[in-house]
This record gives sequence, C-alpha cells and structure tokens, in this order.
Amino acid sequence: SMASPALLMRVVASAYSVAEKAATIVRNVMSAGDLGIVEKAGPNDLQTKADRLVQMSICASLARKFPKVTIIGEEELSTDDVTEELIEYGHCEEILKKPCPAQYTGIKEEELVIWVDPLDGTKEYTEGLLDHVTVLIGIAYGGKAIAGVINQPYYNYEAGADAVLGRTIWGVLGIGAFGFQLTEAPAGKHIIITTRSHSSTLVNDCISALNPDTVIRVGGAGNKIIQLIEGKASAYVFASPGCKKWDTCAPEAILHAVGGKITDIRGNSFQYNKEVKHMNSAGVLATLRNYDYYASRIPNTVKQSLVP
Repeated sequence: SMASPALLMRVVASAYSVAEKAATIVRNVMSAGDLGIVEKAGPNDLQTKADRLVQMSICASLARKFPKVTIIGEEELSTDDVTEELIEYGHCEEILKKPCPAQYTGIKEEELVIWVDPLDGTKEYTEGLLDHVTVLIGIAYGGKAIAGVINQPYYNYEAGADAVLGRTIWGVLGIGAFGFQLTEAPAGKHIIITTRSHSSTLVNDCISALNPDTVIRVGGAGNKIIQLIEGKASAYVFASPGCKKWDTCAPEAILHAVGGKITDIRGNSFQYNKEVKHMNSAGVLATLRNYDYYASRIPNTVKQSLVP
C-alpha cells in the first residue's frame, strides 16, 4: 500500500484549496459592494471586510486540520467564533501525488510556521486595481520559506464575461512551482518593479542608481513576484521598511523554487521562525535571474540608511 503523503505535502495541498476558498470570499465581498474599510495606521494601511473574513477562513481551516502548526496572520483577529461556511476542508489531489523532497519528509506539525497575508494589496483592492490583489500562504521550516501558495482572485478579470476568474500558483523547494508559465525578462533590459503607494526619496534614489530602462509601480508583494516569474520585470526593488514576513514568505518560496533570489536590500536572507520580528526593516531585493548584477549596484548610502 502507498505510504500516506508527508505532512508538508498535505499542508500545501490543503493551503491550495483554502486559498481558492479565500478567493471566492474576496470576490463575494467586492460584488456585494460593502467593503467595510477601516484605517489601521493611516490612509495607506487599510483593512477591509475581505481581509477579516479571509484571514479567519484561512487560519481556522488550517488550524482545524493541523492543530500544532503555528499560524501567523497579518490581521489581529480571534478565530474562536468562525462560522462553518468559512471553513474549507478540501485539498488538491494533484499536489498529494507529488513526492515530498527527502529533506522534508520527517517534518512534524509543531516545526512548521505558516505566514498568512489574507489580502495583499488591500489599498489597490479598495481602488479597483484588482489585478494587483493576491492571497498569500507561506510555509516555513527551520526559519526558511520552503513552500508557498499565491492566489490571484481576479486573474483574467479583463478577459471578458466568459473568462474563468482567478488562479492559484504553488511551489515547494526541491519540486518546483506550478500554475503559471515561467518566463524570463527580456535579456539586457533592466525593468524595475517597485511600490505604488509607499514611495519615498530613498526608494526612488535606489532605483535611479540602478539605471533602469523602465520602472513599474504596482501594489502587492505577491503581485510583484508574479511579474518576475512571468518575465514582466527583471528586479523587484524596495528600499524601505514596510514589507512584512507575511508579504514575502509565500512569494519567496515560489521564487526560490524556480531558481530566483530574494533578500533585503543589504543582501541578508529573511528568517521565518515564529519568534522573528514581523517587519522586513531593510527592504526587499528580488530577481528571477541576475541577482548579483542588481545587488552590486545598490548604493552604500542606501544600505546604511536601512537597518535590519
């Protein structure tokens, strides 16, 4: 008889279905028309009814199946009184069929940390820039992002009424990443992707120093990593604090699964153990290819002004 799938593969398979459920909630809140917006730290730091419902759905669904896993979500919410319609019990069979990489077969529940961003790109969501929005579920072991799920609830939303809305991208280190077409950015072009709503002198000075051909400003860390793996941008550069562990965990796992690289602006890798501080204080530098080219051109003045 077949051995039952390793814990990691079961967690990823469940996270896939949980992310699809999350996407349905995101779309339903938007079509109902009342976003229930509250400001957290200011006008660029918003929370909507979708952020709240999706986080409760993801955290409660995963906690029921994997009670000893640590789950850290962006929103400070209790999951005590989550209604049954928010719970997703399903999993993706396709993922369970893939063999777990040998180094991850012995993982126990209490060794995993799941970082959840229920709605990455909330500000863009409230402004109707729906293609910027993602749902992020990142899975870490030994402080390292090893698997991730990114759902784009509105993928294809401009393709007309008959188009299938949404898609789910997933990846595991040592297996690869799926649900998209891996594409490299045009050779010899320096297309920098960066923040849309959190710009600053430092952010812009850093980008100018890289002498880009083009600068793309969009919302959402998940969205930016997708632009890298689909060849729309060559580097994601954000020389500022503001990005958090739940923004980078899932995208990092997917990017690393296809041979890319993400660090802070100073070249340090991110840590994802449960005790770690949530803020990525020293910004983000990510590429699918040619990481060293960009890293070597970040000005020292920029590095010195960002303390990890």
